[in-house]
Amino acid sequence: MTATATFRVAFVGCGRISANHFEALHRIEGLDLVAVCDTVAERARAAGERWGVPHFTQYEQMLADVPCDVVAIATPSGLHPAHGMLAARAGKHVVCEKPMAISLSAADDLVRACDEAGVQLFVVKQNRLNATVQLLKRALDRGRFGRLFMANATVRWTRPQEYYDQAPWRGTWEFDGGAFMNQASHYVDLIQWLVGPVESVMAKTATMARRIEAEDSGAAILKFRNGAIGVLEVTMLTFPRNLEGSITILGERGSVKIGGTAVNRIETWQFADYDDDDKLVEAANTAPPSVYGFGHEPYYRNVLRVLRGEAVPDTDGRGGRKSLELVLGIYESAKSGREVPLPLRPRL
Repeated sequence: MTATATFRVAFVGCGRISANHFEALHRIEGLDLVAVCDTVAERARAAGERWGVPHFTQYEQMLADVPCDVVAIATPSGLHPAHGMLAARAGKHVVCEKPMAISLSAADDLVRACDEAGVQLFVVKQNRLNATVQLLKRALDRGRFGRLFMANATVRWTRPQEYYDQAPWRGTWEFDGGAFMNQASHYVDLIQWLVGPVESVMAKTATMARRIEAEDSGAAILKFRNGAIGVLEVTMLTFPRNLEGSITILGERGSVKIGGTAVNRIETWQFADYDDDDKLVEAANTAPPSVYGFGHEPYYRNVLRVLRGEAVPDTDGRGGRKSLELVLGIYESAKSGREVPLPLRPRL
């Protein structure tokens, strides 16, 4: 593959997150949006007109009618595997929004379908690419913290009842899951990606104020294989607006907290020993207009480099599966009232 190869992207699911994808694709030479699809005709039409591409309400028709190399999927979470497998079997590379599935068996089916078709599977975890998070990842990889003691991820956001009422799939077990599976998915991913594999989890969840099937709030205690203890605190009930999306890591030789609304601002950065990265802290801070941050553009730039044979995926299907397994472990613990070891045992 040449370094100037261009890839055609068809997009399905023109809802809340799609604008971030469209803007990112628009800014990247080498990825061309060629079609959009949504079951809501007005939403599909608006996106098609805005970006000057054909629009569809039938996914299979778009796959059949529009020549493309990549299909990006931002439909309800429970539909991701089916839509991804259809694309893979049509010979298309797959970009899948988080979570890649809402069950491990469906995630494995999607990975298998992409493997068998010989196509790439990318799972969107754009917050990994925040400049602030990249600095933290380098500090961890260089051993600047020494022994890790504690890790905390906090998601204090608000989602009013109107948000859930806008789409009947939101907050359902069949198509969405709750605050851990959907809204806090990136933070569940970050804590296990940064600190390492989780050995066990103990969790409590509750549906306290929203009329939904799944949880609107919860907390989980994590035990990592390296001996560190972690805490995940998640709520969609913060008054009156989003307050915080943060991650904190404490070690014997370092303490870091990245806060803001989307892990976009370094609030604490202290280490026993100096590193040149310390001079980059202030420049890494950003002020994104929403909790989605600025990570979609660098995410798609990685997709392009992978397709051109110049890089490996930042998050592939197997990487996306890891955070899904942790979410499902949290749910199993909350349901059973017991500590749940990871990896999860397959259901017979």
